[in-house]
Amino acid sequence: MTYKELNERANSLAYKLRENGVENNSVVGILLERSFEMLISMLAVLKSGGSYIPIAPDYPRDRIESVSYTHLTLPT
Repeated sequence: MTYKELNERANSLAYKLRENGVENNSVVGILLERSFEMLISMLAVLKSGGSYIPIAPDYPRDRIESVSYTHLTLPT
């Protein structure tokens, strides 16, 4: 993957995130294995104005839910 392709894919996802309500100070959980898709997702969240919390897929389900409820529903 080239930097140009990385940027284009991140921009495309950032646009979709904005359409779905991600804005400045939004917190987005990223539940992916380490991969190009994870990197694209991280860049897209940042480009859309939000921040991200990486969540490891191998975490126990109750831990994932705990992170989701604790960090992803922050009051504004």
